[in-house]
Amino acid sequence: MREQKYHIYLDSHERKLLIHSLVELKNQLIQQGRYTDCVDELIFKVINTPTKRMKIEYV
Repeated sequence: MREQKYHIYLDSHERKLLIHSLVELKNQLIQQGRYTDCVDELIFKVINTPTKRMKIEYV
């Protein structure tokens, strides 16, 4: 069975906020002495995602 994929569309401000939040979570995990592997993977994925320009129409 195929793995289900999810897509999220963010503007530049939301993307910066997401990266900042993930880094804060990583810092908290480090202080607690827990593993940060999954958070590291998420940060890597968010930073390396291609940007796509979209046209938004307000009705």
